[in-house]
Amino acid sequence: MFKTLKRLGAYMEGRRLVLPCSVGLSAVNGLLSLVPFILLWLVVRTLLTAEGDLSDTPVWDYALAALVVSVANVLLYFAALMLSHLAAFRIETNMRRKAMQRLMRAPLGYFDSQNTGRMRKIIDEDSGQTHTFVAHLLPDVASCVVAPIGIIVLLFAVDWQLGAAAMIPLVGAIGIMGYMMNPKNNQFQRLYLDAQEKMSSEAVEYVRGIPVVKVFQQTVFSFKRFYDSIVSYRDLVIKCTLVWRTPMSFYMLAVNAFAFILVPTAIILIGHGGDTSTIIADVILYVVIAPLIASNLMKAAYLSQDLFMANEAVERLERLTHVAPLPKHDDPKEAETFDIRFNDVSFRYEGAEKDAVSHINLTIPEGKTVALVGASGSGKTTLARLIPRFWDVREGSVSIGDVDVREMNGEELMRNVSFVFQNTRLFKTSLIDNLRYGNPDATMEEINRAIDLSQSREIIDRLPQGLETVIGAEGTYLSGGEQQRIVLARAILKDAPIVVLDEATAFADPENEHLIRQALAHLTRGKTVLMIAHRLTTVQDADSIAVVDNGEIVERGTHEELLSRKKQYYRMWNEYQQSVSWKL
Repeated sequence: MFKTLKRLGAYMEGRRLVLPCSVGLSAVNGLLSLVPFILLWLVVRTLLTAEGDLSDTPVWDYALAALVVSVANVLLYFAALMLSHLAAFRIETNMRRKAMQRLMRAPLGYFDSQNTGRMRKIIDEDSGQTHTFVAHLLPDVASCVVAPIGIIVLLFAVDWQLGAAAMIPLVGAIGIMGYMMNPKNNQFQRLYLDAQEKMSSEAVEYVRGIPVVKVFQQTVFSFKRFYDSIVSYRDLVIKCTLVWRTPMSFYMLAVNAFAFILVPTAIILIGHGGDTSTIIADVILYVVIAPLIASNLMKAAYLSQDLFMANEAVERLERLTHVAPLPKHDDPKEAETFDIRFNDVSFRYEGAEKDAVSHINLTIPEGKTVALVGASGSGKTTLARLIPRFWDVREGSVSIGDVDVREMNGEELMRNVSFVFQNTRLFKTSLIDNLRYGNPDATMEEINRAIDLSQSREIIDRLPQGLETVIGAEGTYLSGGEQQRIVLARAILKDAPIVVLDEATAFADPENEHLIRQALAHLTRGKTVLMIAHRLTTVQDADSIAVVDNGEIVERGTHEELLSRKKQYYRMWNEYQQSVSWKL
């Protein structure tokens, strides 16, 4: 527990003393919670043993004292919970904030290898797992310890014989609870969290693929991994339920067996000369107060479970975000020119057995356009993403203006490079805010110019609130081609000297593709451009074309030069021309 508390304490910052205060108040509350029962017992005993006028007895004093203590007890518990919730919300907030801060420092390539559903589940839901533990169960720790001790002392102090009888079912319940709280059950908790995480991530992927499922009239079984994750989760929960069914039944029997033990014991004591009224009053106290130990045992059981869940949540969050940022150079340099050079570059993905790109030598002169073509998986996108340091090269170097990108400041590098990928990304905020991501200081004149140059004006004009329209709100969505034009407007607004285009027209319809090409012409004018495309007609006007095959550059030249050589590019061009001429 102390290890978990130490890890959670790192996220509490200025509220480190709040939680100990909450636990202390809860301990006092645990002791005070016994006082009304004692006063009730005194009232019952007085009523049973009193002779004559009850007005001469302290019954009303006991009742008034019970009321005052009960009110004080409620206020103490409220104060304890208020403090624990302050700590819990601070921990949740800081866990999410620090996780995002760590991810912001992670290499861009890290996000290509992570499932977004899994990341969302860990950052959002797993951090929330700590709430129940900190806000509710942790304050009850003191109560779970203090109250049972006080009850046991009280049981033996009032009548040791009845106290001994009451301990029989208690010992049985404690033994069964200890069996169920065996540390080996933590393995189930870990498997349970793994199953939840997998089901959540597969659900996100399934929801994203629903349009494909509907178009091709498929069912959930077409997403077999999602279906299998549901079945695995179901089987795991059923197995756990069956394992704990019998011990839980015996536990419930034990914690409710006090009356069956105490009543016969009381009869025996009365039969051996005990005072009937006193024994009856004592039995009432024992029947009422002894089960409180069982309820505290149940709190302890939940405490053990949620302690593990909280520790596992912190563990998973820190494991997810424990990714080393790319190293920073002690004396960062700035590029004065913007030509790009790949100098004997080799790169291999983590866990891969062979290089994704191998011994690449390529120069993109400043202000020129170089296109990369080749089959899927040949290494084109990998090369493009080495320029802005999605990853660092394994061998060789990538330089901008004779400055190795590893020697450049990260912010400076990002300012010098604009990206337009095939998978566009617009945030669920207003269009103008989406555009300002390209240049937060842009004036309205600059924004309108970027809109016009990106051929996006007609998109803005037909939206209900123009630039203030929030994407995704009230059914406002854009098509893939329209989103791509907004992304191009953002890139034009950024006005970076280097532009990386990765299949920028891949998913556009013919009309949008024509408009996107016009926007690209404005975006790339006078810039250093690396372009990736499968549609060879989009690269034929490039200053140079490099054919990539199996991670190596096998040909390079202009469109006409490559066709005249009649090698791989020539074959690719003929195959492409045949494919676009196919008709049904």
